[in-house]
This record gives sequence, structure tokens and C-alpha cells, in this order.
Amino acid sequence: MTDVTLQATTKRPQGSANSRRLRHGGAIPAVVYGEGVEPLAVSVDAKEFRQAVSGEQGLNSLITLAADGRDYTVMARDVQRHPVRGSVSHIDFHVVDPNREVIVEVPVHVVGDAVEVRHADWEVDQQMFSLEVRTRPDRIPNFISVDISSLVVGGAIRVSDLELPEGVEAAGDVTVSVVATHAGRAAKTGGGPDAAP
Repeated sequence: MTDVTLQATTKRPQGSANSRRLRHGGAIPAVVYGEGVEPLAVSVDAKEFRQAVSGEQGLNSLITLAADGRDYTVMARDVQRHPVRGSVSHIDFHVVDPNREVIVEVPVHVVGDAVEVRHADWEVDQQMFSLEVRTRPDRIPNFISVDISSLVVGGAIRVSDLELPEGVEAAGDVTVSVVATHAGRAAKTGGGPDAAP
């Protein structure tokens, strides 16, 4: 689990013009919210925020947000970006209880070689690149590995087939395919290594 401290400033003027001035000055407007917490408008340094979420857990990092002498345990739940530049324009920090489960998206990494599929001139199609899981903040995995070595022609790996770490469970539909197979161009046209000349 990543646990970093991020300094926040609470005395920021409201309004879109003031938010633009904040961004030009290297800060990001944000809001802190959560159960039992009154919404709090803050700003954080853009460079420090990038460093806070630059580890393996990315936006799933657990952050200690220090504001006006009080510490909030938060996660960056909604990060808005500029449509052209891609820079962060606003952040929603959600206050979390480290001992209570949260729902987060975790990247899906495909590993292994589907030899049987490849030899048949079929292709492996990754259909899910992130997975919603339910777990405690201290158990959020950096990624979920999907081993395709045993895939066969016409086969698929569904969410229910995944081996998730202890204390981690899928939060959505477990019948959805993570990886599927389909005929490649050579297989569709009758070509391939065993085709007649």
C-alpha cells in the first residue's frame, strides 16, 4: 500500500476565474468529501500531486492530505483533465477509512503465451483493461494478472476465472469476458501454416 502525505491549502477563492489563476500558478483546485466530512474546497501543488500518484498504485494510492492542521486519509477518486493539454484541472479527494472496503479500478495485465491459439492462426483479444474490485485500501493490488497460457481456440477467460488476491473480490459482473479468442485473417481465409499451396 502506498501512503504519502500531500499538503493542501484551504484558503482558496471560489469561481472559474480564480481556478484558472490557481492552475496558472501551478496549483490544482480540489474538493475533499466523504462520510461525516463537510465538503472542503482546497488546492494542492500540481507537481506534488503528480509525485503522490506516480507510484505503482497510481490513483489508488492512499494519501494523507494535510489541511489546516488536520490530516485526512483520502484517495483521488475523480480527476478531471484539460481536454487538449491533458493536465489535471480538478480533483475530488474522497475521505476513506483504511479498515473499510472501497471499490476501485485496477489495471489488467495479460501474461503468458496462448500457444494453441497462435498455432491455429487465431488471435487473443483482450476485452477488459481494468477491473473494478472491492477490497480494503491496504489490500488494493497494483494490477491483476491474467495468464492466457491455457487458452484454447474459441475459449475465453471471464472475471469469474480470475485468481484474485486474498481479500479482493470483483465488484461487477463476473460473467464478462476479460480475454477472448477469434479467428485471425489466415484462419478466416483458409490459410495458415497447414494450408495447401
